[in-house]
Amino acid sequence: MGSRHFPARTVLFEKESNGVTYRVPALLYLPCVAKLLAFAEERLSADDAHANLLVLRRGTVYGSYVEWEDMRVLETATLQHHRSMNPCPLYDEFTGTLFLFFITVLGRTPEAYQIVTGQNVTRLCCVTSADQGLSWSTAMDLTQQVIGGAIKDWATFALGPGHGIQLRSGRLLVPAYSYHIDCKECFGQLCKTTPHSFAFYSDDHGRGWRFGEFIPNLQTGECQLVSVDEEDGSNVLYCNARSPLGYRVQALSTDDGAVFHGGQLVQRLVEPPHGCHGSVIGFPAPFVYVPAVPQGSARQLLPGMLPRFRHLPAQPAAGHDSHAHSIASVRGDPAVTPSPAPFFQAPTWVLYSHPTSSMSRVNMGIHLSTFPRDVESWTEPWVIYEGPSAYSDLAYMELPYNEVSISGSPAIAFACLYENGTRSPYEQISISMFTLHDVLQNIPLTATAPRRDGGLPRRRKQGRRNCRVS
Repeated sequence: MGSRHFPARTVLFEKESNGVTYRVPALLYLPCVAKLLAFAEERLSADDAHANLLVLRRGTVYGSYVEWEDMRVLETATLQHHRSMNPCPLYDEFTGTLFLFFITVLGRTPEAYQIVTGQNVTRLCCVTSADQGLSWSTAMDLTQQVIGGAIKDWATFALGPGHGIQLRSGRLLVPAYSYHIDCKECFGQLCKTTPHSFAFYSDDHGRGWRFGEFIPNLQTGECQLVSVDEEDGSNVLYCNARSPLGYRVQALSTDDGAVFHGGQLVQRLVEPPHGCHGSVIGFPAPFVYVPAVPQGSARQLLPGMLPRFRHLPAQPAAGHDSHAHSIASVRGDPAVTPSPAPFFQAPTWVLYSHPTSSMSRVNMGIHLSTFPRDVESWTEPWVIYEGPSAYSDLAYMELPYNEVSISGSPAIAFACLYENGTRSPYEQISISMFTLHDVLQNIPLTATAPRRDGGLPRRRKQGRRNCRVS
């Protein structure tokens, strides 16, 4: 078995000796100022009912190095007599406004109590910052304004957790889910509920918000969103959601989140018992260098001769595994020679982070899809942390040109903020950074189902060149 590469890891939040625990990471990268914002819940213990406040660490990215500021408590992100949970940050590039959405829950009321009784004591809240997270507004309770009378049909609801997104149109999207009350039982004292993912959205830069329709068929919960461009010029909104069904669920929207089509089980992406939160991030497919000489020619490019670049095809062709072909082409595998092709819109590739075992929350993995609307397109995982691990959030960055960038463009890089530990997943929240080059060199090309015994996926025997981003 070839040696595994684990990217460098920095601990940002760590369980304290008095039992205070940090959970539910959320990560946002601000390219305008090259800053990473890492959010988490500060809890009195690991229990959901002991959530308390939200905390933040800001990091400044200097190439492949990040300098982190001390942790601060977000003292305005609170509602009296409520606990703050599920941080969901997003940034409006048009106005420079940073939003932090979160929920507040009355007292120590557990989510399970709300689900069983239908007594919703959860509020939709938001704070904003105009200085990249240095200072924050007072909390706004948006529940009545945004959800209104529909709240009577929601036993409870939550956001994300993790980052929201902005579309090219300017629309802001906050991923969410609700336990919808299907019927009341036992003289109205108990409820039958079903979880459904959906999105809150704003078309006026956050002045007003609405919510879209639920994913209609399969049970879906904590979720994240990606805007996916396709080569033919079309665009779909992709949702990847937690599910109690043993596998992740994905769903597509062709109207930017107002309506989602029926969800599909993604059997390449397993869930542990009861599921676990996972993260998705989109990025433009890399360019591939195609020499401006006939294939097989011995001619070399001379000074002044301009090469051509094209995007890799992402849509699968009949009888051909184009997902593996795309990855192999970028990776530079010698058996793959790109063929001339016309220019296309840069398709969106998607990265996904999640524990890789179906038995328990262990072994944080990174999966890649070059055509996310296809449930069969996901690769086997690259395990970046071996051991107990749970919730995570991904961020996409472009680092300055260096030796791991492709075709002279900025290096595509990622950061993953994730829960981890040695005995429990909830001992630390760590961050790892790595490039697309690292991902491509450390995932197998053949997408086969993960092992259900909780072990690490089997790897091919081959040497790997690893470029660390610490």
